[in-house]
Amino acid sequence: MTLKILGALVGLALLAGCGGPASTSGSGGAGAGNAGGIGAGGAGGAGMAGRATPGSQEDLAQTAGDRVLYETDSSQLTNEARATLDRQAAWLATYPRVTILVSGNCDERGTSEYNLALGQRRAIVARDYLVARGVASARLRAISYGKDRPTALGSDPQSLAQNRNAITSLQ
Repeated sequence: MTLKILGALVGLALLAGCGGPASTSGSGGAGAGNAGGIGAGGAGGAGMAGRATPGSQEDLAQTAGDRVLYETDSSQLTNEARATLDRQAAWLATYPRVTILVSGNCDERGTSEYNLALGQRRAIVARDYLVARGVASARLRAISYGKDRPTALGSDPQSLAQNRNAITSLQ
């Protein structure tokens, strides 16, 4: 009987560590971050109480947000995107040894060539904004995946909006 109770408590503890409340930022393939407000995922390891390991991908996502969203056919930063990047710059100042990759992404519409170029502009704009906020350019790398790595599946307006992003990932 005691073994059953202990097993149940361990199972609940594991579920609590995995399922915590949805954060206001995302990483991995689950959706949008502070700019879009959908849950966290990715690598780095969250603790039992839902707090991420300091300096991890989850910590970046929970603390600053790991992505910014763009309007259709645009690489201009919105005010919300600037606010997220300001938080990212502050987070990166706290962890000066962390290097990151900023990946620009597009929704499924348009040609592969067009989306690769637009994704590159999005990644570069986000990277350059971080550099302007004091992050050393040697710590940042930008890449475009065009429409090849959607974060949301589907062709509905919400999915398309989530796929127009620049995602900041730890290297």
